[in-house]
Amino acid sequence: MMLPIDPDQINSADIGEERASLEMSHEDAVEHVREVFRDAGFGIPVEFSPSEMLNEKVDADRDPYYVLGACNPEVADRALDATDNRLGALMPCNVVVWEEEPGKQVVYHVSIMRIARLVGMAPDNEEMADIVANTGELVDEAFANL
Repeated sequence: MMLPIDPDQINSADIGEERASLEMSHEDAVEHVREVFRDAGFGIPVEFSPSEMLNEKVDADRDPYYVLGACNPEVADRALDATDNRLGALMPCNVVVWEEEPGKQVVYHVSIMRIARLVGMAPDNEEMADIVANTGELVDEAFANL
């Protein structure tokens, strides 16, 4: 299968990639990220630990890895309308926290809105550009407060 886009031509800004490091325990980092994203206007309707599941199910021996599914309801509603409901397949906007080493956590996020535009799930129009900008501002606010 040929990819519709060349991954080598995509840079971190194209996908709204954000990354931060936190000097704290994994559990404290997850709680901190949860609070910061809530303060920026996101709800967290979904949370799970892939590392716990994989360690239990397939003895993966993974370091702590946690996913917070963040969602701003107003933006999500607009994005569903703008994409004829297709963006729901990528929701919620995940923020990932993984332990790089004991006491050092990485917080990582990519923009589902930008990715949806890149792969043709969302229109390349003014409404979607406004949605992308709005979510970008919210995520920037959260990362600035990490």
